[in-house]
Formats: sequence, C-alpha cells, structure tokens
Amino acid sequence: MTVGHEIVGNGSEHVIVMHDWMSTRASYDGLLPFLDTDSFTYAFMDHRGYGQSRDIAGKHTAVEAAGDVIALADSLGWERFHVIGHSMSGMIAQRVSLDAPGRVSSLVAVTPVPASGVPLDADGEALFKGAATDDDKWKTVAKMVTSERLSERWYDAKLQQFRKSVDPEAFLEFLQMWTQEDFSSQLKDVATPVLIIVGEHDFEAFTVDAMRETICLWYRSAKIELLSGSGHYPMAETPVYFLTVVENFMKSVAA
Repeated sequence: MTVGHEIVGNGSEHVIVMHDWMSTRASYDGLLPFLDTDSFTYAFMDHRGYGQSRDIAGKHTAVEAAGDVIALADSLGWERFHVIGHSMSGMIAQRVSLDAPGRVSSLVAVTPVPASGVPLDADGEALFKGAATDDDKWKTVAKMVTSERLSERWYDAKLQQFRKSVDPEAFLEFLQMWTQEDFSSQLKDVATPVLIIVGEHDFEAFTVDAMRETICLWYRSAKIELLSGSGHYPMAETPVYFLTVVENFMKSVAA
C-alpha cells in the first residue's frame, strides 16, 4: 500500500513533504510555482484519512505514519531522501529518522510537535477534539496558532478544504498521537541534520525555547530559524522566504 502523493520536479535530491493535523498536502499548493525543480524532486504526500489517502484505513500512530513515509520512498526507488514535516508531521519526521537510520539526508521540522508530544489540559482537549465536527472550535484552534492575524476569508477557505478532505476519525486518532505519544527517550544525540522552523506568532507550545528544550536536546546539529512574519503556517504566511530557507538548508546538506 502506498499513500496518495504528488510528484513535482526532477532534481537529484529527493524530498518527502508531510502536512499538518488540520490540512492535507494542499497546504503547500502556494509554493509549487517557486520550487527549485531542477535541484529537487518533491513527493507531497497525504497521510491516511487525509486528501488522496482519505479512504486508507489506519491506526494513525507515529510508527505507522513513519512506515508510510518509508514505504513511499521505497516505492519511488529513493534510498536517501530529505523529509519535511509540518506540526504533527514534525513528530512523524522524527520517527522516520529513528526508524530509517542512514536514509534521511536531512529533517526539516516546520512548527513541529516534538517526539515527546504536546499534552493538553482538559479544556484544551475538549477544544481540540471538538474541532473534528464543530466549525467554531476548528476556527478557534486555527486562530490560536496564527495569533488571529490572518483574514477571515483565509480561515474560511482552510476550514472548507478541511471538511471536504479529512476523515474526522483519523483527525481524532492523530490528535491522540501528537498529544499522548512519547518516543523521545529513543532519540539520543542523533546525527541527522535538522532545521527547525519556528513562527514568531505561533502558539506558546511551539516557541524557540520549547524547541531548545526538546528537539535540540536530541539532535546534535539542530538549527532554529525564527520567521518573524509567520505563525504556525509559514508556507501560507511567508511562502517565498520560507521556501528559500528550506531549500538553502537542504542544498547545504547535499553539498
């Protein structure tokens, strides 16, 4: 079984790109005209229950999702690849680096959930679970992680895309993954090159300090890039600069 994906580019450096909890791979559509397709071949994938993979059943754990990434790489004949993971998929990307040692050229963790997860209190859990079916709660979460800086039209469009493309049960099971799973003890001084993208206007769980206290402790060469004009969605909020930072990092690793 191979999850749904779209291939863009024909470069020698291979990249697997994963979306966040509240979006499908369509969240990266605004970047497509600007990709360096001569240097990179990108595989934008949809997790089980999302987008093109909506009808693929699963348990929606980090191990399963990381296995889907590795299986996708195998199906494409990619022995080595860069992996980009946004938010919950930042956690999955860390799992990929653990489960496929030697195959991950670099890891780009975009406003990421660390391998230790982001536990919620009772009120937070009720809000985030409610977002599966309640439009107002979904918008509350989206506005929380962007400091309510974006237009109402943007939040509406994101919500409509979510409702059409995401299975609510998969959404809830992935919520359990990124709030309750913790495999950080297995990550000890990992050598994989890591770039952590942090948005200045993101929620408090995704600050520079939070990254220093988690991911930077596990990956010896991790670097942090703070995007001053962005919240949780740099691919939408500061797309060209975000892509430039990411591609320059991957090129530096490949050089």
